[in-house]
Amino acid sequence: MPVNFQPLTPLRFLERSAEVFPGKLAIVCGDRRFTYREFADETTRVARALRASGIQPGDRVAYLSPNLAEMLIAHFAVPLAQGVLVAMNVRLSPDEVGYISRHSGARVLIVAEELLSSLPDAGSLGDVGEVIVVSDSDSEATAGGGVDYDEFRSRGSLEPLPWTVDDELATISINYTSGTTGDPKGVAYTHRGAYLNSLGEVIHSDHSSSSVYLWTLPMFHCNGWCTTWGVTAVGGTHVCLRAVRPNAIWRLIDEERVTHFNGAPAVMTSITRAPEAHPFQRKVTVTTAGAAPSPTIIAELEALGARVIHVYGLTEVYGPYSVCDWQPDWPELESEERARKLARQGVGMVTAERVRVVDPDMNDVPADGATMGEIVMRGNDVMKGYFRDEQATEIAFAGGWFHSGDLGVLHPDGYVELMDRAKDIVISGGENISTLEVEQVLLSHPAVVDAAVIGIPDDRWGERPKAFVVLGPGQVAGERVLIEHVRSRIAHYKAPDAIEFLGELPRNSTGKVQKFELRQRELAKGRALLR
Repeated sequence: MPVNFQPLTPLRFLERSAEVFPGKLAIVCGDRRFTYREFADETTRVARALRASGIQPGDRVAYLSPNLAEMLIAHFAVPLAQGVLVAMNVRLSPDEVGYISRHSGARVLIVAEELLSSLPDAGSLGDVGEVIVVSDSDSEATAGGGVDYDEFRSRGSLEPLPWTVDDELATISINYTSGTTGDPKGVAYTHRGAYLNSLGEVIHSDHSSSSVYLWTLPMFHCNGWCTTWGVTAVGGTHVCLRAVRPNAIWRLIDEERVTHFNGAPAVMTSITRAPEAHPFQRKVTVTTAGAAPSPTIIAELEALGARVIHVYGLTEVYGPYSVCDWQPDWPELESEERARKLARQGVGMVTAERVRVVDPDMNDVPADGATMGEIVMRGNDVMKGYFRDEQATEIAFAGGWFHSGDLGVLHPDGYVELMDRAKDIVISGGENISTLEVEQVLLSHPAVVDAAVIGIPDDRWGERPKAFVVLGPGQVAGERVLIEHVRSRIAHYKAPDAIEFLGELPRNSTGKVQKFELRQRELAKGRALLR
């Protein structure tokens, strides 16, 4: 090995920031404040406590926590202890928490007190030998169960540990997919991939030591799109947010002088249309992904003064993989035209390989903006594989590229645009209908704040689109009005035949609509009619 080779690891980011910015504000979490020196010291103490608790190299350490300082510290403390972080979705059921604990083989589970009710009985946690409970003054839960976090911390010390790894391809974290089509799969990230994706986030979201980053995105989701590590790399300030509530978001934006936040389009909609919404008082960069944003929400964010960065990816690619890079002439475009361009998924990030759109034989589709194919990716920003699932890994990487399951087109300028999930496309009379396209047209109506479209069985056409719509407060729009609105914007055959109005759409914690729930609802209706 060359003497100038050093394995890449995000651990170096915190070591450096503690050296370069020791007294700078690193973490804001309620009334608590941590400087970078305190951040590094607490990371060392927790890493030492994990080792004292029996964690050996390669052991998995599970966390079930909202966006608290402890969750952020875990992203460095667990790998510093040579463990593997398993950050779990806070909305999981006890059965799901039990499955992930068993499948990952986690040895320790650290849980926020308010989420104790999400735990199954101890016998369902597999190899978990100890449950450690984090409580703080903001928690509304009653203390109880497990080992107190402060008692756990007391096992640690500030005796230094090396901020290095021997193997940059070693697993740093395992993130579990939503499991809507079966048991969730564990996506293994490497130190190298996390390091590079973090830098991609820094570059494309324009982070620096002056960044004040608000955690509107769950840290458990793709390790916060690797921003847990990325903001730390440049010495920015993390502002923790326990729950996504628009009033709390706007208060923190103003009080903490927030410059950046990330999240799904549904989160962005709740922010822009909150009663507290007002033009930003400083430059604010908003990075959105998780579902394709409509041009409408992009225009609304820009109207508040935000610079919108649209990225695209999946859990299997460390979160964002591609970015809709701004072109020099875009600032001069009309708002609506610029928003349409920004709604595309774009090109591979600077740390990633080129995004391809391919046909079933792995040939690139024409760059005509019309021919659909599957989006495939590979390289440093793609997972190591599915943990303990070689078969699923082989299927996912058929032909040497990771298959996203997303359908898209390639535009003449080389930018990719997502058209639909392969499983969500509606095939009506032999014609493909992009549910995403229909949803975006619905969202362009001023009365509509949320929309989802699925295919339902049709005796004549095989399938026809049906829409589920959420109207804004005090807004009125009938089914026929919205159908005609869609017909006025796109081909008539793409318009839904029926619209059902809901109070809210079923979404997971990352903002994605749970379309399988809508399909199950329609299936149940069909069965009821047959009785």
